[in-house]
Amino acid sequence: MNQSNFNPESMLKGRMAETLFEELMKKSGNIVYRFGYEAVLQNLVQLEKKFDGHNNEVGEKLRSIPDFIVIDKNGRPEFVEVKFRWNSEPHDNDHQKIERINKLWSPKLVLLSCKEKPYFRISNPPYIDSDKKFITKPLLEESNWMINQKAYDECEFLIERYLRHILIPSQNSEK
Repeated sequence: MNQSNFNPESMLKGRMAETLFEELMKKSGNIVYRFGYEAVLQNLVQLEKKFDGHNNEVGEKLRSIPDFIVIDKNGRPEFVEVKFRWNSEPHDNDHQKIERINKLWSPKLVLLSCKEKPYFRISNPPYIDSDKKFITKPLLEESNWMINQKAYDECEFLIERYLRHILIPSQNSEK
């Protein structure tokens, strides 16, 4: 990992978003495989001590690997990239990353945002509109995954309990 990009707080929020999504999909009866850069790179580092995925075409492809493969109840596999965004807006560097991942994989993009419900939203290519905003719909509307409402409500409760209150300023602190 490039130390200049090392941000433990962002990494923690990203892992929490991925874990909540993974558990939601499993509780809804889908099969979920972790795929992603971190899973692949961990194995590559064990094989080649000096593997540097930042300066070559293979590295570019590896960094764009979606986080998951989700297989729905009908056996249909789909690539899924999960992103944590406190306000559901793209970061400045998202446009280039999303363009690359779309070109190579065309995954579904799941956003976990704490600003407002629904906290889980989903996007399909082209992901971003002409105003540079994510094109999303509530994750519950993704019919292929038949998301369990009780499991979804449990995940939203966990977001409120562990994420939302620390990321959204309270009314009193804004005054």
